[in-house]
Amino acid sequence: MPTIKISRKTIADIVPSEKPTIYYDATLKGFGLKVMPTGAKSWIIEYRPGAGGRGVAKKRIKIGTLATHSPEAAREEASRTLARVTLGSDPAAARSDERKGQTVSEIAETWLAEHVLIKRKPKTYSEYKLAVERYIKPVLGSLKFALVEPSDVLRMQATIIRGKTSKANGGRTMANRALATLSAIYGWGQDLRIVPVGFNPVTSIERFKENQIERFLTSEEIGALAAALTEAETIGLPYEIDETKAKSKHANKPENRRTVYGEHAIAAIRLYLFTGCRRSEILKLMWSDVDLERGILFLPDSKTGKKPVILSPQAKAILTNLTRIGKYVIAGAEAGTDNEAPRSDLDRPWKAVTRRAGLNKLRLHDLRHTYASIGAGGGQGLPIIGKLLGHKNIATTQRYAHLDTDPMRRVADFIGGHIDRAIGGSNGETT
Repeated sequence: MPTIKISRKTIADIVPSEKPTIYYDATLKGFGLKVMPTGAKSWIIEYRPGAGGRGVAKKRIKIGTLATHSPEAAREEASRTLARVTLGSDPAAARSDERKGQTVSEIAETWLAEHVLIKRKPKTYSEYKLAVERYIKPVLGSLKFALVEPSDVLRMQATIIRGKTSKANGGRTMANRALATLSAIYGWGQDLRIVPVGFNPVTSIERFKENQIERFLTSEEIGALAAALTEAETIGLPYEIDETKAKSKHANKPENRRTVYGEHAIAAIRLYLFTGCRRSEILKLMWSDVDLERGILFLPDSKTGKKPVILSPQAKAILTNLTRIGKYVIAGAEAGTDNEAPRSDLDRPWKAVTRRAGLNKLRLHDLRHTYASIGAGGGQGLPIIGKLLGHKNIATTQRYAHLDTDPMRRVADFIGGHIDRAIGGSNGETT
């Protein structure tokens, strides 16, 4: 880990790297600044408790962030804390003991502030916070964190299902999300020794089965979607009006009632189909992330972190022919201005195109499923498909395994051929 003279100037020059990095102070041993890939920074101290020397494992505690402590204030607090360590104090153990008596609400708030907010994306933080505030706190919030039992977690699960806002699969989904959130909190608690390693009252609770909707387009449906996209950007898609309204007499003639959609909206939909990217990955894509010469998109901040996206010739052609307006590939209303921001959604053109193609219930995310299903159905191998989609866990890609019939087909062909040759060898004929 690098060593620097920690000051306002030196920390301002620090550029986050791909992995968490601790910059240790050159003058106060044990004092440092931890910098996350997201840019979040926190003050830490490291020490060896007692007088065991190098035979004792180091401990690390956080003493604040740039928002709560200036470099001078952080150094002063670190100096005081390390001085207490010299006198025999163990601040990490004291903090752990203090937290062992805290409630679920208190631990959950600390987890959100000191772990999720710093190490996860804002959307993930919002989802976790929602689960904590709406489902975990109302049922378990007042209980001592270290004393929660599986029966308490079962009670929370049942409360969510009975909730007035929980309907059908939505209730099961939210109950599962709440369990996952609570389990993550206990996992963090184990890391900090707030509870013993292995203590997690959520582990034994059975999750509800969710009816996951996975829609894969057939070749015929892909053709219909492609035709609707071409129509949308050329002559436009037909629309209807309410003939009973007074203003309808001023409307265009039926043959002229068509809406032409911009090239960027149509290009976005095509890119989803030809890359398997997520919605935000295309809408936030910047021209600076596009390398057409090598045929790669370098996504700096996808759901699973930094990742490359390999472009097919078709995807390269879409990008090559697209008009460049501003810094974002999919130009929004403010493209090219000082206030430029990525386009927020594609709801209107998407609904119009799918309605025209006869695919009314198709979701934009289903294009990602379609991309993966075509690869799996062609026997291209789940690990490669997972890399193309940016899956960190092969289990996520495993859902497409049933579409890959090639391995079984090859074995069936081999067996059939062997039998066929045997038959031919016995009677001199082949079937």
